[in-house]
Amino acid sequence: MNENGLGRYNRGGTSLLMLMVAGLLTLGPICASVSEDLSNINADVIVEGDWLVTMQPGQAVIGDGAVAVKNGLIVAAGPRQRIATAFRARRTIDGEGRVLLPGLVNAHTHAAMTLFRGFSDDKALMDWLENYIFPAESAFVNDEFVRVGTTLACWEMIRSGTTTFVDMYFYPDVIAEIVDQCGLRAVIAPAIMDHPFPGSNGWQESFDIAVDFIKRWQGHERIVPAFGPHAPYTVSAEHLREVAVKARELHVPVTIHLAETKDEFAKIQSKYKLTPVQLLDEQGLLGPNLIAAHVIWADPADIALLAAREVGVIHNPTSNLKLASGIAPVPAMLDAGIAVGLGTDGAASNNDLDLWEEIRLAALIHKAHNSDPKVIPALSALRMATSSGAKAIGLGDEIGVLSVGRKADMIQLSLKNRPHAIPIFNIISHLVYSAKSSDVVTVMVDGKVLMENGQIATIDEAMTLENVRTINHAITKTLP
Repeated sequence: MNENGLGRYNRGGTSLLMLMVAGLLTLGPICASVSEDLSNINADVIVEGDWLVTMQPGQAVIGDGAVAVKNGLIVAAGPRQRIATAFRARRTIDGEGRVLLPGLVNAHTHAAMTLFRGFSDDKALMDWLENYIFPAESAFVNDEFVRVGTTLACWEMIRSGTTTFVDMYFYPDVIAEIVDQCGLRAVIAPAIMDHPFPGSNGWQESFDIAVDFIKRWQGHERIVPAFGPHAPYTVSAEHLREVAVKARELHVPVTIHLAETKDEFAKIQSKYKLTPVQLLDEQGLLGPNLIAAHVIWADPADIALLAAREVGVIHNPTSNLKLASGIAPVPAMLDAGIAVGLGTDGAASNNDLDLWEEIRLAALIHKAHNSDPKVIPALSALRMATSSGAKAIGLGDEIGVLSVGRKADMIQLSLKNRPHAIPIFNIISHLVYSAKSSDVVTVMVDGKVLMENGQIATIDEAMTLENVRTINHAITKTLP
């Protein structure tokens, strides 16, 4: 794997070489400057910001900046006046009082579980999962449930500035169709388990569904199909190995819940005489294509193994705190060189998909847990939701940084006339410790505007509300 975590999976779309041949990247990386003799180069749109947060190492912030976009890619990023001089765009999105930064990456969630928001709270993971969630899924989850729940999730994520997410759930074609319609980017992993669940009678059918889904969706511009073995305690070692072999054959990622609870750690050690991390390594699953969610109960040897295998780890602070699963050793993982991303988990255990809350918590809880205010500084927390998160899910050269050649996935936050947003001394500090999801006003994915001035263009909000109410009523009337 290269420095940016690039090139892990089979991807469709236009190559940078083709764009260079087409003359679209003749400016090169203009983050520092634009040649004075260049003017009136065509672009589709220019997006401005009083603060341009590129997330590039060594030049994370440019004051009064702008990004030029053509054919869904960033063709220039730098000082606003130089971009305006060099490019003639069909339109410009004003950046007065706004900060422009990469779209957020929610690297672990179960989108359709928005419809179980608040269904069962204040319980430990296995009690919550086995006695409440699994039975509720068996009773209520079907393709329509997934369609409505995923639409609601996309609405919530667009509204709060998430442009890419990693999803593991049932009825994957429905999820992919909704993501495609809503315009977001996603890694979509059909859930695979040994026991029956909605849409599958168990291991073989769920595995076959996943293989078929992957083959049909590979090459999509915004959707990366993946395998989603649920966890080491719901998938046998033999079946984990089967996933590892097939994922390598198809060149696709795998996402899994790993070392999430103390009970899981004890159960796997008792059964296999290995830690959960060691078990996955023995079955051939640890590698650059693995997206490991949670990884709370990992010892120093596990962390060294994850780093050596270049596994992406996803930190889910809210869900882990709410379920009392523990606090992941994120500082040690970062010190080991592991790419760590952030996830909300599903709204049934969070209870929202607001990644800004995860950014703030990721910066705060480790300070208290380690009695060290310097642990996880603001910039590191923001990286987890942008550049590091992108690297952790295998899209490090496509998204997560605003630089030439990457996908035009970006958001604007408005800071004008917002009491919690003033004064501003350090924009990174403000984004991590003060910003709110309600500050997001513009969302762009692949150069297409999904939300502008707070208005979402790709979702019928009234219809979604009605559909959610219908399902909510059906669930509620069955409760005691």
